[in-house]
Amino acid sequence: MMNFSDIKMIKTFTKRSKNRASRLTFYTSISLLFILLSNKAFAQQSVIKYVQPFSGTSASTTLASQHIEDKTERLANTIPAVAPPFSMTQWTPQTQLSEKKCLAPYYYNNKKFYGIRASHWISGSCTQDYGSFTIMPISGKLKTSPTDYAADYTHHSEVATPAYYKTNLPGYHLRTEATATLRCGLIRVTALNADSIYLLITPNSDQGKGYIKIDRQRGEISGYNPVHRIYQGWGQPAGFSGYFFIRIKKGFTRSGVFSGGHVSAHQSIQNQTDLGAYVGFKLQKGESISIYAGTSFTSIAAAKRNLETEINTASLETVVAKTSRAWEQALGQIKVKDANEKNKRIFYTALYHAQQHPRLFNDADGGYPQFAGNYLKKTLTKGNYYDDFSMWDIYRAQLPLITFLKPDLTNDFANSLVLKGQQGGWLPIFPCWNNYTAAMIGDHVTAFLASAYNKGIRGYNVKEAYRLMRQNAFQMPDSADYLNGKGRRGINRYLKYGYIPMEDSIPDAYHKREQVSRTLEYAYDDYALATVAKDLGKTADYKQLMERASNYKNVFDQQVGMARGRFANGTWYKPFYPDHREPYITEGTPRQYTFYVPHDMPGLIKLMGGSKNLENELDSLFGKKEYWHGNEPGHQIPFLYNYTTSPWKTQQQVSRILAEEYDEGAGGLSGNDDAGQMSAWYVFAAMGFYPVDPVSGNYQLTSPLFTQTVISFNNGKKLTITTFKKTKKSIFISKITLNGKSFTKNQITHQSLVQGGELIFYLQDQPAMP
Repeated sequence: MMNFSDIKMIKTFTKRSKNRASRLTFYTSISLLFILLSNKAFAQQSVIKYVQPFSGTSASTTLASQHIEDKTERLANTIPAVAPPFSMTQWTPQTQLSEKKCLAPYYYNNKKFYGIRASHWISGSCTQDYGSFTIMPISGKLKTSPTDYAADYTHHSEVATPAYYKTNLPGYHLRTEATATLRCGLIRVTALNADSIYLLITPNSDQGKGYIKIDRQRGEISGYNPVHRIYQGWGQPAGFSGYFFIRIKKGFTRSGVFSGGHVSAHQSIQNQTDLGAYVGFKLQKGESISIYAGTSFTSIAAAKRNLETEINTASLETVVAKTSRAWEQALGQIKVKDANEKNKRIFYTALYHAQQHPRLFNDADGGYPQFAGNYLKKTLTKGNYYDDFSMWDIYRAQLPLITFLKPDLTNDFANSLVLKGQQGGWLPIFPCWNNYTAAMIGDHVTAFLASAYNKGIRGYNVKEAYRLMRQNAFQMPDSADYLNGKGRRGINRYLKYGYIPMEDSIPDAYHKREQVSRTLEYAYDDYALATVAKDLGKTADYKQLMERASNYKNVFDQQVGMARGRFANGTWYKPFYPDHREPYITEGTPRQYTFYVPHDMPGLIKLMGGSKNLENELDSLFGKKEYWHGNEPGHQIPFLYNYTTSPWKTQQQVSRILAEEYDEGAGGLSGNDDAGQMSAWYVFAAMGFYPVDPVSGNYQLTSPLFTQTVISFNNGKKLTITTFKKTKKSIFISKITLNGKSFTKNQITHQSLVQGGELIFYLQDQPAMP
């Protein structure tokens, strides 16, 4: 238990916590002290205390984000998610109604509280929530319209950790707490005054659909929120629902259903606008209600079984402790040592955000909804099935980070993607909502599978994986499948010309044109598949794919020295604006996308006229402040100086980005976190290496942020990265040793790192010139 010195420390910290960032840190820390850490020895070893779940829940305040005009890209769109890593459902305070696109359930600056949402929001995205429901406690008179029951709350009473959330609702004199397991949640509502208490349970359907039923005798509420597709097939049923089962031990004094402000004594309601159910209680001061909730994507019965399996009748404190241990294990796989506590907070918050998705989709008994199916159910015999792969974003660093730390989980991811291809007929491009989407460009499921395969992760049907990847690369689906989001967009013209001409719009996709970016990314995916073809002895495929991997050259205009739109007759698109958003570029500029040739930097350097010209172009990009860290297309760019004679500029730029583009507080991320990609970039860069080309198994080196980083691998080995600085300001590498031997390369292999050992960096104040 805490002693007097612990309490004195808390009071002292409170007085010093004058700015928002400090308050957020305080609330996270105090929750662990009061809720989790009765054992002081455990508290001293904990890394959960560094996590700031509110980070990214407000508009970015970082430097580079301030000149971005698109406000949606300045929102990191994370949520203070309560759940173990990679859970089926995240539980979050709700300050934003609806499941509308680009609106996260929680924003730090919103003033109203609408309950605790069982959410399937893709963390850091600009997509939409789906299959969610919300539990809102109120007191006094029954109110069922959101404008009437919305509660004022303050951040002073708000506590958030990866395993626990709490807030007080002063207008209702209620305290609300929440914790969670992989598929279930536990909410406790405590009356601070004696009063009538109501719980409002609302499936959050924007379609006027859904169902909810009350079993008053058993103290149970159950229902579902049908999921609808977005992007390809927008608005059509997704073939599954978000199901829930709720059990409350205390007997109801009142119960009924509602649609908006219309209340009924009926015990069920279906397919009406703003539908929900209410249950009422009489509570004395200090008395609590515990609400046990299971979720599923297959049925109400499965949601009930999940609840009985994972929580049953356990107390909130027991569940908090269990989920805290899960996060300690996940976060503690990387232990950093440094005098700078702020950097630790940013690091472990990033590691928390990088382990939200992909989403667990199967029940505890292995059941899951068939991919792109019509409410059909499949059952796994081993492992787990995952979905919500924000693939265009996460193949770059977030999935490579999981591959680096958790190969067994990566194998489940790979198997899930192969199952999707088998069940739907085509390997998906961007599988979310358990459906085809054609949401973004590229074919990066192929890149991910190739990356896993090349790192020795092969516990899935490799033959089928190759067949599906090859089908995407060589074939065009029939019109019905193509319209449904299957296959590469524009593949026929890409195969004919070696690039996608400007004449070819891509109407059957969310991004309608972007021909140059598609060409560049397909070239990378062709290379990725070629590496697997070579290993499997598919010689003809390998040769053809490697030729296609050079297609990036077909959209490189040597007259301007950059990637540029090109017509079918070979002429270039005019006018040329290197630093404007052009229709043939995805979420970036021609200058930024020119550097997207991660698989063939020697080839790009030759096109540019030599490594010195590459260096000059990189200097120009950063000098013009055209590097935008808040979006994915440029995430590899700071590391490309490693391919020049000035790798010290990588060290300089990465150190600057770590310092300027990540911070504490709600605005601490510089753009959409995109399922953890932005955060994974920080984790890699802070450790001192980054996967510019994840398929290759090589990482580009840079100067580490911390004095020491210890990575524990599942194979039992440990890698210790130690940094010796000449002065506190030293950021430039003077020498590297690996297991006692001098290491002179700018990159290091995946196998060298996961074998463990000791990597030592010696840093100095001035660049090490060649």
